[in-house]
Amino acid sequence: MALKPTIYKARIALSDLERNLYDNLNLTVALHPSETLQRMVARVLAFCLNYQDDLTFTKGLSDVEEPDLWVYTIDDKVQLWIDVGEPDPERVRKSARKASQVVVYSFNQKSDTWWQQSRAKISKNGVKVVRFNPESVISLSELVERTMDWSITITGESAFVATPNGEVEIDWQTLV
Repeated sequence: MALKPTIYKARIALSDLERNLYDNLNLTVALHPSETLQRMVARVLAFCLNYQDDLTFTKGLSDVEEPDLWVYTIDDKVQLWIDVGEPDPERVRKSARKASQVVVYSFNQKSDTWWQQSRAKISKNGVKVVRFNPESVISLSELVERTMDWSITITGESAFVATPNGEVEIDWQTLV
């Protein structure tokens, strides 16, 4: 019998000072049985950093042909493809052919090694690669609850996340 995902609900007061965007989000996020809380947190952060009306979570780890997040246009083309983790350079190349814009968010301790090995191949595809600070992602994952009320303020290359259980500043670096 297959394991079922764990469902998390997040109410997020989003303030993106870079885009002058202020909204209240109600997200339902499925944690795949093989997924870590850190990866789920990185997906939620990627959602907030790229928030727009048509942005949706996909089947993610349940379907290897889909990214973690995407935006489809009304003429059924992929406008934005977002992968979270350290995807294979071949996957990145294929996604760059399918979508107008591709963004990869890496988030864990092995990100540096992955980037050193993949940089040359990924850089030539016009893909944006962002590396979250792994320690701050771990800190935020420790504040996760099944029902969450978060306030996220984005400015520059950092996001301040306030929860009832604590606060964390998540910073990141744009690699390419």
